[in-house]
Amino acid sequence: MSITPELYDFVVKVVEDKVRDIRVTREEFNRLRKDMDEHFRRLEDAVTKLAEAQKRTEEELKILAEAQRRTEERLNTLAEAQKRTEERLNALAEAQRRTEEAIMRLTVSLDALRVEVSRLSETVGFGLEDIARVVLPGWIYARLGVRVGDLRREFIDVDGREVEVNLYGEGELKGEKVIVVGEVKSRIYGSDVKEFYDNIYVPIARREKVRIVGILFGYLIHPSAKKISEELGLYVVASYE
Repeated sequence: MSITPELYDFVVKVVEDKVRDIRVTREEFNRLRKDMDEHFRRLEDAVTKLAEAQKRTEEELKILAEAQRRTEERLNTLAEAQKRTEERLNALAEAQRRTEEAIMRLTVSLDALRVEVSRLSETVGFGLEDIARVVLPGWIYARLGVRVGDLRREFIDVDGREVEVNLYGEGELKGEKVIVVGEVKSRIYGSDVKEFYDNIYVPIARREKVRIVGILFGYLIHPSAKKISEELGLYVVASYE
């Protein structure tokens, strides 16, 4: 059986169409495989990066866990230190309370002692004044030529204030009035002389306008008292004189 030219052309055309379809399909397959390979490569890269990120995350979590552990240890140490501090503060508060109680008792004792000393000072002072009243009139006459009567404790108003004078007496020297004012202390220092001069001698001398004899009488006379009394024109006399 012979093939007609028309049939031959038809067969050739069909075969060429099939071959062309197969080539197109192959090209598409190759392109599809290439795309899939690229997708797989990207997926592998993403999986690799994800694994690396997970690894870093795990490492960071370990570091965080270690930091948290150290923080908890520090907090425990701090809590223990705070506990010890509170115990010390409580002990200090208790010690302070006992100290305040001791100070209060000491204050009460000192107040009582101050009262006793004041009473003793008054007793000694009045006793010394009695000695001064006996000794000083003769001393004043022998040393200064001033005749003076009794020496007494006197309260004198000076410039609106009341001045207490341990020894006060009026006398005369060659027909002129003389006033004797004196301070009695068991121990006499320079500061005592200066205080007597400023607060008693000068105000009375300013008021009376007559000669004033200022005398400090005591058991012990400090050298500073002698020096200042000479500078101020006063006299200091020891009881044994």
